[in-house]
Amino acid sequence: MMFARTKRLTLRPGWPEDAPALSRAIAHEAVVGKLARAPWPYALGDAEAFLAAPRGAAQPSFLICDRDGDTAEIVGGIDIHRGENGAHELGYWLTPAVWGRGYATEAGRAVVAMARHALGYKRLHAWHFVDNPASARVLSKLGFRPTGRIEPRRSLARAGTTPGAAYALALDEGESDDPVRMAA
Repeated sequence: MMFARTKRLTLRPGWPEDAPALSRAIAHEAVVGKLARAPWPYALGDAEAFLAAPRGAAQPSFLICDRDGDTAEIVGGIDIHRGENGAHELGYWLTPAVWGRGYATEAGRAVVAMARHALGYKRLHAWHFVDNPASARVLSKLGFRPTGRIEPRRSLARAGTTPGAAYALALDEGESDDPVRMAA
């Protein structure tokens, strides 16, 4: 199991007992409508199924926990998974209460560093629905570049397909100055 700590966040695996908090954090139409695999409405059983799903060691999946305050509240999720084309794909989401604080970029930097240094990946892919410009800004800050491809992407919550913009990041070009503490 991998964990990471950033300046404000802890990235950790999800456990079965996280299901109620995970469900509260993600169960917003404004969140799941920006994701491919999350249903709407999102229920406790969806969180339980997500947390029970097997994860490969080379495909890290984390809950994003805000360390501000007395509790490490779940505020999002981030992972690297196999995309539809078999490539390593970065995905993330945040609960609306923390939008605009830079958490997606902070968590993304940690996971990109893991992909580069701990997992040895040479390239990551990502995409966002074209009606989600905030995600485009996060990907740009992480060093991803648009591929120029706009293609229909499936969305379970939207019950159909929506145009998505594709991005890629070569991990063997340059190094990050952002130190990330990791533990396995």
